[in-house]
Amino acid sequence: MAKPSLWSYLYHLLRASAPLVKVDLKGKTVAVIGANTGIGFEAAQHFATMGPERLILACRSQEKGEAAIERLEQATGYKKAELWLIDLTDFSSVQTFADRALNELERLDIIVMNAAIGSRKYNTTKDGWETSLQVNALSMSLLALLLLPCLSKTATRFNVKPRIVVVSSSVHYFSKLEDEIFEAPNAFSLLSNEDYCTPNIMRTRYLETKLLNVFFVRALTNHLKDRSIIVDAVCPGFCYSELRKEITSVSMSIYEWIFARSAEEGSRNLIWAAIGAPEGGNEDDMSGQYIVSASIQEPADSLLGQEGKRREDKLWNDLISILRDVDPRVTDITGRHLN
Repeated sequence: MAKPSLWSYLYHLLRASAPLVKVDLKGKTVAVIGANTGIGFEAAQHFATMGPERLILACRSQEKGEAAIERLEQATGYKKAELWLIDLTDFSSVQTFADRALNELERLDIIVMNAAIGSRKYNTTKDGWETSLQVNALSMSLLALLLLPCLSKTATRFNVKPRIVVVSSSVHYFSKLEDEIFEAPNAFSLLSNEDYCTPNIMRTRYLETKLLNVFFVRALTNHLKDRSIIVDAVCPGFCYSELRKEITSVSMSIYEWIFARSAEEGSRNLIWAAIGAPEGGNEDDMSGQYIVSASIQEPADSLLGQEGKRREDKLWNDLISILRDVDPRVTDITGRHLN
């Protein structure tokens, strides 16, 4: 699929929102990362109406998370929502969250990786990585890998097909990772390097991380031994969001007024990616796919063909190399659960 033209992209923004799908989630466990606001919170509310046994709202802030659970209870009457803390700027927080899941959860059926930031400023985390790269790509990938044993156990014990939903964006069509990224000793190390991260690079950093998300979904799917685990990437559409809090221009305000969907409308796409299936197909068809407006779409050209596979393999190998250093369990997990 060629990069969409500006007009086709705007047409997509004006299309009707995806329909809300529902299933019975009785007995199942659902977790939403970044659930205290925006599309994450709206998705959690939708899940609550389907009656899961456990619904985990994973948030960075105790105060904001507790307020979100109170709002959810008032809106839906669901009283079993749980607040679990996670800070994606801190690898140790991701590890603590994963440890809790592995120790406490009998099953994990759906996890929605929604948390992200859209900063244009170069800052680093306590772990030494450019902040948006760590939050949007590295920590999300680490969490997905650390939870694979729990997801695989769920698939085997309950004869179900757990899903990992990674929230990406159609802006990935407008991102281009330069050749020097794929020629570097480690692509992620270069992407995080302060000298590399010029103001021009940082203006498109969010787009790059959303492209990395789609690469990760395709690579993880290709490496999974347990084909019962479904991994997909989803675009919620252009929604009113705190992601753009650094962009305060009049033009952006007008653009939002004309094109932006509500967070609730955007969250329907997350729900479809988590429980839906293509018309005339089955849920297996969702694996490794990029989803827009409740349908499977071809991703950007940079992910396709032999060259796309070469890039995918390079990013995957570099990612695993980094995450093995962050958490030695990644070595064992790649051996047990991945090809």
